[in-house]
Amino acid sequence: MMRLHRNLVFAVIDALNFIFNEKQYADKVIEKVLRYDKRWGVRDRGFIAETTYDIVRWKRLYETIAEVHEPYSRESLFRIFAVWCVLRGIRIPDWKQLEGTPVRRIKGRFDELSKIRKYRESLPDWLDELGEKALGDKLWTKEINALNKQADVILRTNTLKTDRPKLQSILSEQDVDTEILKDYPDALILKERKNVFTTEAFKNGFFEVQDASSQRVAPYLDVQPGQRVIDACAGAGGKTLHLASLMQNKGQLIALDIYESKLKKLKLRARRNGVHNVEARVIDSNKIIKKLHNSADRLLLDAPCSGLGVIRRNPDSKWKLEPAFIERIKKVQQEILQNYSKMVKQGGKMVYATCSILPEENTQQVQTFLKSEAGQSFELVKEQNIYASEHGFDGFYMALLTKTE
Repeated sequence: MMRLHRNLVFAVIDALNFIFNEKQYADKVIEKVLRYDKRWGVRDRGFIAETTYDIVRWKRLYETIAEVHEPYSRESLFRIFAVWCVLRGIRIPDWKQLEGTPVRRIKGRFDELSKIRKYRESLPDWLDELGEKALGDKLWTKEINALNKQADVILRTNTLKTDRPKLQSILSEQDVDTEILKDYPDALILKERKNVFTTEAFKNGFFEVQDASSQRVAPYLDVQPGQRVIDACAGAGGKTLHLASLMQNKGQLIALDIYESKLKKLKLRARRNGVHNVEARVIDSNKIIKKLHNSADRLLLDAPCSGLGVIRRNPDSKWKLEPAFIERIKKVQQEILQNYSKMVKQGGKMVYATCSILPEENTQQVQTFLKSEAGQSFELVKEQNIYASEHGFDGFYMALLTKTE
């Protein structure tokens, strides 16, 4: 039976206050709160992180059962926490903050609300309506259920430095047990959650943490050693590094992004990965793009998006996302397609990818592009919707286009 420790529970309450009332990002909040006490061990830290994420994920369900509303007082946060305890079968300790928790009523309310999808899956009304309209009742119901499950930790073997069987045995010596993921040539899945960033194997650049669905994107682009490849929305470079290993470090890989801070991270990661064919450039004006017109054998557009396919890792995005943001990001996606596609040379290939499951950010964007002047010389070769409910990993979309003569 789990015994609750006061200082850990108080840390969770603090974290929830930062996330819900002060609208801070959950991952940053967890980092901050875990620094409260140096003496906390792995299990203590795990309890804080996982309980916080759990309550963030089921916020609407729990607040409705607890009959509290935002902004939450400290008392309200404890009521939400009490609901979490009851639904997890954890005995309520006799602390004054948790006095009079109505255990039977909580269970009864849970049974009633579980029949209604927006409560059961804890969604804002608008998002539940949007998902149903976009995917249809049946697929949306399955998909949002899958997206509310905790994400596995997946590693991608850095094949520039090692291979998958070797990595697996190195990790097992370092007390990290993994399983091979078939259909994903470089992927290992952790048998139980661990902080892999402290391992020697990580420091030596033998792997990166990257979801299985995300590991499909780089191979979709069909890169060859020696080509000029551009990753135009590189960010901190997860897919850039994958491209580098598929190119066997040969050729030229240009990583572009509008944020210099992200490219700085990419440079550090590239060094650790033993990648030396990457050149990072900040897009500080359209000149950067113009210089590269008609020059790329391959172009990856991993476009900014709603992130609906990855809410398993960012459950707080359910509460931060707004309809206006989706409208705004759709404009950005189309601008990226229109503008950046000019970098592809004749006979070259381009992949447009998002971590969204909404057709309006995916297929519909590609169709709009193909009908436009900029898209006239492109053909759609293939596209794929990756649903969490089918594949068990993040939701993704990718389309491969070629630039014809």
